[in-house]
Formats: sequence, structure tokens, C-alpha cells
Amino acid sequence: MWNDTDIPLAVFFTFRCYGTWLHGDERGSVDRNNNVYRSPRIPANSNWRKHNEELLLHPPVTLNAERRQSVEKAIRELCVKRDWRLLAINVRTNHIHVVICIGSKKPKDALIALKANATRQLREDGLWLDEHSPWADKGSRRNLWNEKSIWEACNYVNNEQGDKLPDFDWW
Repeated sequence: MWNDTDIPLAVFFTFRCYGTWLHGDERGSVDRNNNVYRSPRIPANSNWRKHNEELLLHPPVTLNAERRQSVEKAIRELCVKRDWRLLAINVRTNHIHVVICIGSKKPKDALIALKANATRQLREDGLWLDEHSPWADKGSRRNLWNEKSIWEACNYVNNEQGDKLPDFDWW
């Protein structure tokens, strides 16, 4: 089934913790000039990665079990409050994936709200005391126009992120 409107059926959002995936990283990267769907990533470059590490304003941010639970709570509550349909969520140690039906809301604004509410919840829970954001700038917003793309995004979020993370910290 194809959606014949200018409003996507859902949006696949990804946002990363600050400093956890820098340009030059061995996983490759994208930038504003190299960000076409299915195009190859910018190759690894250890000198570029080292340069970007030196530019960090504070240490990279990771999410322990307590922080992951806080972020998930914030996202779920935001979806209820905004009457958005949350289809999939996976909060990892260094990034978050969600698939959400947001109706006519602009994906850029929805991403800002997701990150802001996650930060607010972390602060309310006493898990983020710094003034700066725990998130990298921007994030990925992929419009999903048909049922197949929604299924594939949800499958990726739910089943292709590696092992399930424990609800506790073991380190």
C-alpha cells in the first residue's frame, strides 16, 4: 500500500548521545554533503577522528540502565501527550531509535521535542546535571510512506540492534 498524501505514515527517528560517533570513525559517517539515501558513508580516517575528538567540549555521553529507562519513559509519555502512535522504540547505550506516527507534525520539530523531553526527564530523575545537552546535534528523520517501510523500520529497531540490554548495570 502506498500513501498518496504529503504526510508520511510514520517517521523513523535516530538520535545519538554526544560524542559517540564522530566523523572519521571506523564505522564511517555522513555529513550534510554526503547524506543521500543508500549512498556510501564517508570512509574511516583516524586523523579526522582524532581531530574531532580534540574538538569535543566535554566527554562523550553514554546511557546506563537507569538513564535508558528514563529516556524511554520520556518518549512514551511525549507520544501519549501529543497523541502520537509509538510503533517501536529501542534506547541503546549511545543512541535511540523510534518509529512514530506523528500525523502532520514536522519531523524536525518532533525530533527536537523527543530530545528535549528526554533531557527534561533525565534532569527530573537526577540523571543529567550538566547544563549542556546529552545529545549530538540534529539526528536522522526518515519518512516512511508505506506499510512495508514501516514494518522494515520497526523490525530493524526491535530485532537488529544486537542483544537486549539488561535493565541493570553490570559494570
